Amino acid sequence: MVPANVLSIITFLPLVGALVVLCIPSSQRDAIRYTAVLATAVPFLLTLMMLPSFNPGAGTNVREGLQFIENYAWITTYGIRYHVGVDGLSMPLVVLTGLVALFSVIASWGITKAIKAYFALLLFLTTGMYGVFVALDFFLFYVFWEVMLLPMYFLIGIWGGPRKEYAAIKFFLYTLAGSVLMLLALIALYLQSSPNTFDLLELMAQHKSFTRNFSAFGYIVPLSKVLFVGLFIGFAIKVPCFPFHTWLPDAHVEAPTPVSVILAAVLLKMGTYGIMRICLPLLPDAALWFAPTLALLGVINIVYGALCAMAQTDMKKLVAYSSVSHMGYCLLAIAASNEMGLTAASFQMFSHGIVSAQLFLLVGVIYDRAHHRQIDGFGGIAQQMPVYTAFAGLAFFANLGLPGLIGFPGEALTFLSAFKPFMGYTVIAITGVILTAAFCLWMLQRVFLGPKNPKYDTLPEITLREKLTLVPFAVLTILFGFYPAPLFKLMNPAMVNLASWLRP
Repeated sequence: MVPANVLSIITFLPLVGALVVLCIPSSQRDAIRYTAVLATAVPFLLTLMMLPSFNPGAGTNVREGLQFIENYAWITTYGIRYHVGVDGLSMPLVVLTGLVALFSVIASWGITKAIKAYFALLLFLTTGMYGVFVALDFFLFYVFWEVMLLPMYFLIGIWGGPRKEYAAIKFFLYTLAGSVLMLLALIALYLQSSPNTFDLLELMAQHKSFTRNFSAFGYIVPLSKVLFVGLFIGFAIKVPCFPFHTWLPDAHVEAPTPVSVILAAVLLKMGTYGIMRICLPLLPDAALWFAPTLALLGVINIVYGALCAMAQTDMKKLVAYSSVSHMGYCLLAIAASNEMGLTAASFQMFSHGIVSAQLFLLVGVIYDRAHHRQIDGFGGIAQQMPVYTAFAGLAFFANLGLPGLIGFPGEALTFLSAFKPFMGYTVIAITGVILTAAFCLWMLQRVFLGPKNPKYDTLPEITLREKLTLVPFAVLTILFGFYPAPLFKLMNPAMVNLASWLRP
């Protein structure tokens, strides 16, 4: 039986866990770790319990498709409400957040520096992630969006690598700049609505109010286009979309492994989720106007990210640029603005979360043993660590979009959906598949195949705890690669509603 306020429990239980962790003496390290596991395991189990009760086909429009809704007055003077709910767009990402948060906590077992602060910040971050995906009030969405900023800043800046301060500050400044633009757009939407509201569903209903023009410096400017560009830049930084992507490789390289997992698997998805949850339904006319530019940016992400990945000698930086490339597929699919494209983007967000989590966990495993990530510094690892090699092979083949693995359906649907509206861009984007295969196979060959490097004759095989963090992602990689129908069934009705809203 799912509690009536299940979304609130899922969202705030990690925050309660963070407060409990802060009350435990620092010497009780195991108690801190197990409390963090409990505070992420229970919300994850609740997300799984929601699935049987979730009706993907409920409603014939965006509003009616929302379920598990909680709507309470919060700051009544300004019409701000605690309004949460999920549909086929957010439900898979809520489950993904639970999965990634739980196994990131388990992967953090080796953290020994200030573990009380580390796990408290990780749990605080988890509350922010859940909140973004369930919020249906723009002000509430913005609060959760900002909640994630400080924990991630400290997690990188304190527990990161040699250039951790630089990476943390760069992440903070980029994200803060995007947040300022989002705040300005939020205020403008509130002031233009009548009655004034932050409720996303009410703002959707009033979307024609944002199509008016205003005068600026002697020019007539369409309000909806200005608002769309401002919101898009705020979300594009998080994606990250070229040219706002430069914070990502530094943050990934310097962040500890579990934080890199969360960053790639969940935080990047918030950018594309924000575009689909806020930009498209609130500003549909501007979304169609911006679609060709969005498609171009998506293609640049795909090709440029893959070329940058191919040039890397650090395994973690290679995977980071691979994420830039793969998020480009989401942008191209969203630009198609049709049912298939929106479904492809939603599926690609989930699949990239599964694959990128594995890749960063695998890089962390080898770094813990060899204390470096230089691709040319290895060789023949498959002979010494066959089980580890099997996990790595599965993840990298999924990353390059091999049919039968989870990376393939989203990419294939992206090309199918975008080919008619953006034929030229799609043809260029398909070259990204070749480039991705090239750098994935190049990395596998240099690290795992060939003669074994004598330096690693005693390299220990992957441990039981490390297998535990990888097995769930590996199972999902194969399951949804061969049989993606359950995911499509979960997502598609909501995407049909959103596509019909864009083209009424």
